[in-house]
Amino acid sequence: MKTKTRRKGAVWQLQEAKAMLSDVVKSSERGPQIITVRGEEKAVVLSMEDYNKTIRPKQTLYEFMQSSPLRDVELDLERDKSTYMREIDL
Repeated sequence: MKTKTRRKGAVWQLQEAKAMLSDVVKSSERGPQIITVRGEEKAVVLSMEDYNKTIRPKQTLYEFMQSSPLRDVELDLERDKSTYMREIDL
């Protein structure tokens, strides 16, 4: 018996999760299943799909920039060549 519903998932006490492991695993398809020990959240059971999302390879900065919808925007990267210097009091 689930103790609480949380967003798409549920919260299970450890003894419930052990007794109803197949239900916990099946329920993970609807959302993360949180397992508590003495009222403290200790573990999460995720569906394989959700797990794979968390471990997918991270993009490099180059790959991220290449996939940006702004990749074709031209930027003015010319440096200001003026000789004006700021005065700084030390």
